[in-house]
Amino acid sequence: MDAIEDGDHVCLTYSDPDERLDLIADFVAAGLDRGHKVLCFTDSISPEKLTEELSWRGLAVARATATGQLAIAEGGRLWFANGSTSATDTLDTLTAEIALAREQGYDGLRVTADMWWATQPVAAVQELLAFESRAADLSTDGRLTAICQYDRDGFDPVTLAFAAEAHAKTVAAVAYHDDALLRICRQHRPPGIRIAGELDYTRLEPLQQALSEALRLDDDIHVNLGKLRFIDITAATVIAKAALSLPTDRHMIISCGGSVTETLRLVGADEAGQLRVQAAR
Repeated sequence: MDAIEDGDHVCLTYSDPDERLDLIADFVAAGLDRGHKVLCFTDSISPEKLTEELSWRGLAVARATATGQLAIAEGGRLWFANGSTSATDTLDTLTAEIALAREQGYDGLRVTADMWWATQPVAAVQELLAFESRAADLSTDGRLTAICQYDRDGFDPVTLAFAAEAHAKTVAAVAYHDDALLRICRQHRPPGIRIAGELDYTRLEPLQQALSEALRLDDDIHVNLGKLRFIDITAATVIAKAALSLPTDRHMIISCGGSVTETLRLVGADEAGQLRVQAAR
């Protein structure tokens, strides 16, 4: 995400919806910080739900929407503005939004576009392909920075390959380990790591790598274990020791539930001053 520059047309592919939301929150936050107008078009979840998710990740959504700097809307406003899918109409809508942002005094326009609409029976996939082929032309002067979001489970490999080729850059969450039983990846908002599946002593190396990078990059570290089904004593001890290595003015916040919480308590995690254990969302 740090490599995204003004004027980039970016493809985001994802499998985990939470990872997508982390990355989008980071993109939106950067736009707000840079004084850009930000538009979020959503289909896979409602505008209300996206508002809630961005707020939970630390964005001042209410303030930004009140000033008009941020707008969150259903994707139909972009893709079906005139009742049917048209690449030309969609590009015209974005061209008008770029001009409006400039008139309103913003330094640029950032757009996040959820492409889930293109998986529906009413969608004209050829119009999606036409749009992606021509969208980069709107970004040549740096006024538009856009992320198009593709769910790997919703699109066929051919469409995903085309989408990646049509964009100048692609982004995805950094994964330290990813197999059928365990995924350890970077979490952008709030900053830290996300672990899902089953974690035991055989996967200590990627766990330590992820923790070390979070310790280096982040002030307070968030360890999201909400989708972790099992953790053994050895792995729990590694996490607790990482928290204890923090100076007293920094903290590790672990979100978890069920048996994972109990295992962390067994290794004394709740007694470490730098570590806070809270219920997962």
